[in-house]
Amino acid sequence: MRIRNPAGTLDRGRRSFIAAGIAWPLAALPIGARAGRAAAPARARGDTRVDVRRFGAMGDGITDDTSCFQRAIDALPGEGGTLHVPAGNYAIDASRSVRLRSRMHLELAPGAVLVAIPNALERAYVVLVQDANDVEVSGGGIRGERARHLGSTGEWGHGLTVRGASRVSIHDIRISDCWGDGISIGSNPSRRGREVAPSEDVVVSRVACTNNRRQGLTIGRSRRVQVLDSEFSHTAGTAPAAGIDVEPDSGDPPDNTGARDVLILRCRVHDNHGPGIQIFKRARGVRIEQCDLHDNGNCGVLAVSAKDTTIVANRMRGNRHQDVQVRGSSSGLLVKGNRFDPARPWMRSIRVDDGVTDVNLASDNSNG
Repeated sequence: MRIRNPAGTLDRGRRSFIAAGIAWPLAALPIGARAGRAAAPARARGDTRVDVRRFGAMGDGITDDTSCFQRAIDALPGEGGTLHVPAGNYAIDASRSVRLRSRMHLELAPGAVLVAIPNALERAYVVLVQDANDVEVSGGGIRGERARHLGSTGEWGHGLTVRGASRVSIHDIRISDCWGDGISIGSNPSRRGREVAPSEDVVVSRVACTNNRRQGLTIGRSRRVQVLDSEFSHTAGTAPAAGIDVEPDSGDPPDNTGARDVLILRCRVHDNHGPGIQIFKRARGVRIEQCDLHDNGNCGVLAVSAKDTTIVANRMRGNRHQDVQVRGSSSGLLVKGNRFDPARPWMRSIRVDDGVTDVNLASDNSNG
């Protein structure tokens, strides 16, 4: 076990000890900007624009508009384009989903909301991006049916699901009240004879995910996911009930590391029943920077058997347990420049369990 931190008492579960010294340079960010709100990257597509109303969508919150959305998407030419959705409440059958294609932009106007029709399914998605590339989703909102759900089992009723897709931008959208997650990012479904592909180069920017049942955002098997300037709050109903959960499924060859290179920057994560941010196994290279994590029902950040995690320049307070808790076989942890709960010394805001290695606690952490 190797731990480096300034002189002080660190919570080690049932044991406390004193250690000294720091030696880990600040890693480079996966993106260039360290300050200011980031714009979502442009994605390649054609110039064609279509309006979903021209394909029969009513937007009255009663008529099932799912088929109208799909006809409009299918009408885009090979080079893709933009599907514009005017203001209105569009009832969507999440068992069929609005299935986006490559090289397209789902553009929701202010006041445009996709509303899930109540169902009894364990697994259903309002919007699905699967095996596609160069996709953008922006504006308006997605509202789930958790209060009107007709079943009692399952946890995969998501608002927006990204599976095995690449170069995806999701921005300026509110997603709420889902039976499962607000947003779920992961690999495409396993099928015989087909390699399971993670999602790659996904940017989530300026979104709000609130009052969802399982997670605000799940990041599963993926490469290079950025979560910027967003809010994840009031998740409750089924475990883990985190604001953000980085938790890939098992069985990702060749090194069993399911999520790599995740940046969570300038986000507000609060009032979730579980952890603010959870990093749970098979994750490597998660960086949490300049975030505000407060009043969560578990830890501010909980890392379990995670590798190379950086927690830098965040503000944490009012979390039920420690602001940072590290468990399992985690290794390569840097905690630097954070402001922890003023109600306790900052060294008591961090708990590192036995079995964790290469923990670096910089001297510029503070409470207040």
